[in-house]
Amino acid sequence: MKEILHSDTFIVILTIGSYYIGTLINSRVNKPFTNPLLIALILIIPTLLLLDIDYPTYEKGSHIISFMLGPTVVALGYILHKQIAYLHGNIRSILISVSIGSIVGVVSVLLICWLFDCPREVMISMEPKSVTMPIALAISERSNGILAMTAITVFVCGIFGSVVGPWVLKVTGIKSKVAKGLALGAAAHGVGTSRAIQMGQVEGAFAGMAIALMGILTAIVIPIIESIWKM
Repeated sequence: MKEILHSDTFIVILTIGSYYIGTLINSRVNKPFTNPLLIALILIIPTLLLLDIDYPTYEKGSHIISFMLGPTVVALGYILHKQIAYLHGNIRSILISVSIGSIVGVVSVLLICWLFDCPREVMISMEPKSVTMPIALAISERSNGILAMTAITVFVCGIFGSVVGPWVLKVTGIKSKVAKGLALGAAAHGVGTSRAIQMGQVEGAFAGMAIALMGILTAIVIPIIESIWKM
């Protein structure tokens, strides 16, 4: 029985099934706190604890889902292609805004870790918090970070951004569809992009663009900021 519960098949069914339940609840309630991924998290974690399934086992079992994150991000390029007209005259502002978002994302982690005197391993594990999971794990692994902590940080950041992000955009009076998409994609990566797609095709397209730019820029920015931080 234990072999079945720890098998890749069971873990994939558990993950997809929990998310499906989340989508059903969200379709009926449609509130920020009923985000499908948040509900899936609430269902999956107690199940893993109850069945004594550790994170390495879960990570190994769900590798197919993790692998599909990469092609999914690439597929967002098709949505962006359909909204290519919005790029005209906005390229400079897009690059500047996402670059600032990347810098702020890394510096905020350094400041928080410095404030709470966190070990270096914790700091480097949390630095790529605003980057999509495959890229974040690659950056963390390259820096000898704790991959489990990176995964949790990225997930929590995505959930928080997708839940709070639309409210912040509304309160601050941001009406530009491009700005909304870039903000959600840059701050909350894939989870924020899924929320942006619900808002509209333009928002979803530029959120997907922000994911790619954030991945590239963060990989470049982290070593530079760390070298400056150490001075």
